[in-house]
Amino acid sequence: MTTPKISWIGLGHMGTPMASNLLKAGFDIAVYNRSVEKLKPLTDAGAKPYTSLDDVRDNSNVIFTMLSDDSAVSSVYADLLKGSVSEKLFINMSTISSELTKRLAAEIESKGGYYLEAPVSGSVKPAIDGTLIILAAGREPDYEFATTYFEKLGKLSLYLGEVGQGAKAKLAINYYMSVVIEGLAETVLFAEKNGIDKETMMFIVNESACGSPMSKMKTPSIIQDNYPAAFPLKHMDKDIRLAKAEGLNTETSNAMKNIYQDAMEANLGDNDLMAVIKTVKSKYFK
Repeated sequence: MTTPKISWIGLGHMGTPMASNLLKAGFDIAVYNRSVEKLKPLTDAGAKPYTSLDDVRDNSNVIFTMLSDDSAVSSVYADLLKGSVSEKLFINMSTISSELTKRLAAEIESKGGYYLEAPVSGSVKPAIDGTLIILAAGREPDYEFATTYFEKLGKLSLYLGEVGQGAKAKLAINYYMSVVIEGLAETVLFAEKNGIDKETMMFIVNESACGSPMSKMKTPSIIQDNYPAAFPLKHMDKDIRLAKAEGLNTETSNAMKNIYQDAMEANLGDNDLMAVIKTVKSKYFK
């Protein structure tokens, strides 16, 4: 594939900094988003705007997608697949079900195109810094070709084999994160209930073997009781449900499903996932 025409679809909290990093690396890219106002930061930086998915498909041979869920991905790809996709490479960096990602791969390949799934582990700060972990699966030659871009988006990319394995790895690491965050919430609230303030408890956590980049990242939010979204809670709720659909069925996973669902019902979905501490407090630490 020579001199690829590159497009990026999806300029949310992750997509915008990721597309921006490709621009900063010198790639000539075009961008598309359903909410047109989100194009401006990228077009101001030199990206070409597209106003329709037909334009994206017909004028690109490498197409990145970074969308919120199965529904959004299905809708976008349904439009993209209305025209010719022969010889085009689709790199889907969204977190979706393994069932959907396999179906997309089969449809695209049946039409002469190529499909690589590449969901990422990381939130807004790693997306800005270009330090994401990219979990890729599909045809190995497509992965090798895409590493040129992945090197600018992440600190590490892994090739995991056939399509579906990337989705499963992403759901596994996100499930782990859901447990860590909920456990941190319980730890702080338990300590607080027993007379240890959250500043002191977070210092103990961060200086102990339990301390991690994640605990340190969430410390200011916990202390200030303010949860701007680095990883929106609604996406974690979605990912837990996807993991359950893949067969995860333990007492812990059932508890995570329930507590994050309760947080969604408390209208915390657009907050950072650390806002689950509010729900844990209201249910168990009154």
